[in-house]
Amino acid sequence: MKKSMYSVALSVIMASLFLINVNLFASDTDDRIESSAKKSYVFKTYLKNDDIKIKSTDGVVALTGTVSQESNKALAQETVASMPGVKSVDNKLTVKGEAPAANSDAWLITKVKTTLFFHRNVSATETEVLAKDGTVTLRGKADSAAQKDLTAEYALDVDGVKDVKNEMTVSTDATKPADKTTVAKTAGEKMDAIGEAVDDASITALVKTTLLYHRSTSALKTTVETKDGVVTLGGKAKNAAEKDLATKLVSDVHGVKKVVNNMTI
Repeated sequence: MKKSMYSVALSVIMASLFLINVNLFASDTDDRIESSAKKSYVFKTYLKNDDIKIKSTDGVVALTGTVSQESNKALAQETVASMPGVKSVDNKLTVKGEAPAANSDAWLITKVKTTLFFHRNVSATETEVLAKDGTVTLRGKADSAAQKDLTAEYALDVDGVKDVKNEMTVSTDATKPADKTTVAKTAGEKMDAIGEAVDDASITALVKTTLLYHRSTSALKTTVETKDGVVTLGGKAKNAAEKDLATKLVSDVHGVKKVVNNMTI
């Protein structure tokens, strides 16, 4: 009888210890998720001026607070969803102020500016974006003729843009025009070298959002995985040109070291 009672007591103790360990593990995971999100590149760079509260409970993350624009709401969700241990994201973020009417000039300006911010080989901060009836005008300074052309190329590929007038000026100390890819690649590498490290969750979020914002790739059902800055793309493309374009756009996202495109045609 005593032996039976001892066995029962021992079982209860072991079960209690197991539950305690499980709860401690879950608590540690939740703390890590919340901390990682706050320290992520996206939250420290793109969302630094937004009021976002992050609460993780057993891997289910609730986002509350306000953001300045709709794209920030989606970017916050994609970043958190890409973090290890996250099971789902309940996005309750609201956009403060009155959002621009869909397809309005203000709406288009926001989309173009946001798209430029995702890419490292153009300077969103040095580019002024104006819009009138679907025609976007770009002003400001470019480091090279290649960067000027690339800025116009990206702006024209934003959904809703009908035409682009590129009035940007090239810096007087810019080197003579060279191959666009070479110049852009060098500029991007320089930015990454002097900037802070970009975590994988942020890269995944930026890549997904970039593909969505570009008209040429917005309809693609692309899967994105990132490991140590190497992005692997999956899914389907209509043709080789579409697949190559996805590689090009993703290669120019902040933090991306290499793109492995496994998309099928």
